[in-house]
Amino acid sequence: MIRPRVAILISGRGTNMVALLEAAAHPEFPAEIALVVSNRADAAGLDRARDMHVPVAVVPSRARPRELFETDLAAVLAAHQIALLALAGFMRVLTEGFVQQWEGRMINIHPSLLPSFPGLDTHARALAAGVRLHGCTVHMVSAGVDEGPIIAQAAVPVLTHDTPESLAARVLEQEHRLYPAALAWLAAGRVRVTGGRAHVAAAEARGRLVNPLPAGAAVSTHVLRD
Repeated sequence: MIRPRVAILISGRGTNMVALLEAAAHPEFPAEIALVVSNRADAAGLDRARDMHVPVAVVPSRARPRELFETDLAAVLAAHQIALLALAGFMRVLTEGFVQQWEGRMINIHPSLLPSFPGLDTHARALAAGVRLHGCTVHMVSAGVDEGPIIAQAAVPVLTHDTPESLAARVLEQEHRLYPAALAWLAAGRVRVTGGRAHVAAAEARGRLVNPLPAGAAVSTHVLRD
């Protein structure tokens, strides 16, 4: 089986990148992580990728026109024969033209249950809003920020004494579970988008909302069915 070559785009420490790399190391994972790219040379995730023997590249974005940055990024991706892109803490808004070139082949993970709380500071905003469930979303990347078709979501309960930091840590655990699964579905050709909605042809993806129980409850995972 020829596995599609994936590039992970990062800007920081790369914890979701590590989760993807660890999953892709399994011989049955349907994608090959062929490259990690950062727009920042000081991104901690670059060293983690090197430690895991994955090629890395830096395409600086600071104080440069977006079009020039994206031209250089496209050249790096082409040189490595990249077929799919996974954004993992990539703090750069891409132009509509670049997004169109990668339509259906670029995904992102966002730390909220979209469409609630797009953008930054999601955990503090969730606490301020008084929601009882929070979580993360893997979605196709579209021209609108955090607006692309939703592939999968994982939810966690918001606890009485949560802080933004404690809530973020619990959500991050689910990000590390959800993102590799979503990338595997995409790489295996199981994701299709029709009418602005993503559909996943995988039995384990039905409903695509995983709710881990609060600490102290029975140890199980409940998957909501379509």
